[in-house]
Amino acid sequence: MAGAKIKKGDQVVVLSGRDKGQTGTVSQVMPKEGKVVVEGVNVMTRHRKPSQTNPQGGIDRVAAPMAMAKVAVADPKDGKPTRVRFEERDGKKVRVAVKSGETIDG
Repeated sequence: MAGAKIKKGDQVVVLSGRDKGQTGTVSQVMPKEGKVVVEGVNVMTRHRKPSQTNPQGGIDRVAAPMAMAKVAVADPKDGKPTRVRFEERDGKKVRVAVKSGETIDG
């Protein structure tokens, strides 16, 4: 498989759906399913019954996975969504934002 365009720790912008326009950090990438988990985006509530490990029970709020196609990497320059391409700079393969030409990896 080619290099990943979206990686854990990337700042991304949601392109469509209920959370359109929101930004967040990728906390998990699932390449086989084509999904990503973004902190604070696509938050689902889960009602938990009291148990021995959690005697209080209650409502948990968890970020659910969303399709990778619904997010785009945020441009390091202005924070707007951009596509990503790969270039070789100083003998290293790096990800580059198409709009600004800025490198995304250190």
